[in-house]
Amino acid sequence: MSLLQRIALAYLAGTIGGLANSLMNWAGFASGLAQLLGNPLVPAFTAAWLYPRLVWGGLWGLLFLTPFMTERPVVRGLVLSALPSAAMLFLFLPMQGQGILGLEMGYGTPLFVIACNLAWGLFAGFFWGLMNPLRRGRAR
Repeated sequence: MSLLQRIALAYLAGTIGGLANSLMNWAGFASGLAQLLGNPLVPAFTAAWLYPRLVWGGLWGLLFLTPFMTERPVVRGLVLSALPSAAMLFLFLPMQGQGILGLEMGYGTPLFVIACNLAWGLFAGFFWGLMNPLRRGRAR
């Protein structure tokens, strides 16, 4: 498998993880779970909301190109999900004025962010392991 194919596969795995993250995020709000955790915002499930989440999911998927826990792709995805969680809680939410850990949105925000990113890691890792022939020695 060429490097370009591996990059495309990693991006695709991350995008699929981004879709899982988005669906979990939206379902958490639609079901009222996020509101129970103190977050009053309810996103509209639109292309404008979904598209950047898929792109970011794909970009985070490039982490699968690193030589880290290569034999356990799902566990690897779950471990790697700590990075987008940390970025959201310590960089992006504070930059949006939501405070460190997003606590201005509610005290359950860190738990919700981590749970949604675990969904990203689970699905991205599963897809990466399923589709990556190098993992099982099926191709050189």
